[in-house]
Amino acid sequence: MIRLVAFLFCIGLIRAETPFNHKVHNERVIGGNDAIPNTWRWQASLQYDSYNDGSYYHMCGGTIIDRFYIMTAAHCILSMDVSAYRVVVGEYDLYEYDGSEQFSRVEMIAVHQGWNGDLARGNDIALLKLANPVYDNGYVAIADLPYRDQMLPHGFTCYITGWGLMDYGGSVPNILQVAPIPVVEHSMCSRPDWWGCIVLKTMECAGGDGVISGCQGDSGGPLNCFTGGAWRVHGVVSYGPSGCNQLTKPTVFTRVSSFKDWIYSIIQEAE
Repeated sequence: MIRLVAFLFCIGLIRAETPFNHKVHNERVIGGNDAIPNTWRWQASLQYDSYNDGSYYHMCGGTIIDRFYIMTAAHCILSMDVSAYRVVVGEYDLYEYDGSEQFSRVEMIAVHQGWNGDLARGNDIALLKLANPVYDNGYVAIADLPYRDQMLPHGFTCYITGWGLMDYGGSVPNILQVAPIPVVEHSMCSRPDWWGCIVLKTMECAGGDGVISGCQGDSGGPLNCFTGGAWRVHGVVSYGPSGCNQLTKPTVFTRVSSFKDWIYSIIQEAE
């Protein structure tokens, strides 16, 4: 459920979000391939029970950042009613149960206090506290995060993972997708012919080649980058253009390094 936006100068931000389809379980990364099983073990699926009948559907991605906490996008939070959500970790094929999955109810939702629904204002980040802690069954891992205020160089290759659209309005596979996606530095991403002034320094851009991008269903999921000798989650999928994989309109992520103090403050307050 990536937020889709069209850019019209700096004052005309037009947002067009495809309605949540309650009959479709998942959609995938554009330009991606099936991930190797048991590789992106911090990936989570945020699922929503829209009719309160016990039927959950994948709506967004997420990242395991603590035994009790999942990081996702603020715009993925459709309701503050915790009973409407569950989180699945150790997931790979959303249509098959193979014993690697762990299911948990959500106990608490923390949305960044600066989020007001306006993507151009940023702060598109939220934490979910699980009712049951994630345990090591060989298929899950707690993600490493970047250093505080760390920024990646232009062209650095990261990987986007998720169950998002293969094409805008395209097919619906069941397997977790992965695709390499190069970082676009802020000075370029904020050019008028790219995303312009709606890209803040608390955001990370990646892609923009018109081939690989995130799309609906990828929101809240991780931007995975190998830095400092470890895989670290540098971004949370936030928004992209209305057609998803458009030239000079990269996928935009919430920059995790800009929110580490907030993340740890939420976790510490709840202890």
